[in-house]
Amino acid sequence: MQRQHIIKLFATVFIIIAVFFVFVYPLAHSIRQGLDLQGGTHVVLEAEDTEKAKVNDDAMARVVNIMEKRVNEMGLTEPIIQREGERRIIIELPGIKDPDAAIKTIGKTAMLEFKDEEGNTVLTGTDLKDAQAATNQQGGGHVVHLEFSEEGGKKFGELTLKNVGRTISILLDGEVLTAPNVKEPIMGGRAEISGQRTLEEAQQLAVLLRSGALPVKVNIIETRTVGPSLGQDSKDKSEFAFAVGIGAVLIFMLMTYRVPGIIADVALMAYTIMLLFVLKMLDATLTLPGVAGIILSIGMAVDANVLIFEHFKEEFRRGKSLRLAMDAGFDRAFTTIFDSNITTIIAAAVLFFLGTGTIRGFAITLGLGVMLSMFTAVTLTQYMLKELIAARLFTNPTLYGTNDIFFAGKEVKKSE
Repeated sequence: MQRQHIIKLFATVFIIIAVFFVFVYPLAHSIRQGLDLQGGTHVVLEAEDTEKAKVNDDAMARVVNIMEKRVNEMGLTEPIIQREGERRIIIELPGIKDPDAAIKTIGKTAMLEFKDEEGNTVLTGTDLKDAQAATNQQGGGHVVHLEFSEEGGKKFGELTLKNVGRTISILLDGEVLTAPNVKEPIMGGRAEISGQRTLEEAQQLAVLLRSGALPVKVNIIETRTVGPSLGQDSKDKSEFAFAVGIGAVLIFMLMTYRVPGIIADVALMAYTIMLLFVLKMLDATLTLPGVAGIILSIGMAVDANVLIFEHFKEEFRRGKSLRLAMDAGFDRAFTTIFDSNITTIIAAAVLFFLGTGTIRGFAITLGLGVMLSMFTAVTLTQYMLKELIAARLFTNPTLYGTNDIFFAGKEVKKSE
């Protein structure tokens, strides 16, 4: 009977340790990294009053929405776009390879106009429903296909009907993109812009047209590129802090609680693997605040074990056997563990829903860490300790952290 418990215990411990050392490094480096870890581009925009448009809260909110749409359609990895003060917007683009192209796209006002030969503006970007880049299969050039709204389609049809044999100009931010000659009326609410040199250029134009024009003038007042050296330095320091955090907790649990401390350390390895795996499955982006949340949650991960082990020692002091004392320790500690973890999860939820940018990253890692630590404490740690006691490999009370004078020479009751 004891042999079965020994096999279960060692098999569980071996699997956890093996999985930890095999997968912790690949998992940690497969999670997407933010600007502060992998480098990228940091841009600060400032809105400016003009005669046509004044800066206000509504205009700034629309600018933020348009910027989010533009940047997201560029396919960048977890960009951060947030408002600062009354007139400024901060944009962080992790891992961007071409900062100049990104900045050009971000800063464009994207005012699309269709004008006749007299210079009258008949259509604008507000009449546009969709814009998609494509390669012209016949001519081999790159074009942008336009689809107008119902009202815009009518305006475009009337424009082409009245200007057969004449040219209409398509302008973006006052610059003529193309000025085709109208051979026949174009109905159906569709048109195309030709003359793009590359498909990437056509795609960039399509993004601008889809996202729409900015409601106010925006200037780029700061551009800072975080190079790989700074990003690597931040990442190295984060990894070192992570290793020190885990190492310190492992040593503390081992020295304070002996054999149960070893079990808690193994459970901590399982917790770390599960946390990294969940972050990977959520396709999360890891930033320095997120790493701080992980390191903080490591300390909290053993908090439940500390409560359990202290209650276990109290119950053992009252004369209970190892197994009964451990069961009572888990029962008494559960309410405290549950209440303390719930309050932390509530705080993390508030940070996530009310915070922005990296604050939300910190909240995610902290909240996930607390939930997983509670799971490992009340399930995995409890299972391994019960198997350890049932296996009767260690029966000396001092090996369970009960090393005061009261326990000296005390015989341990048989497991009941």
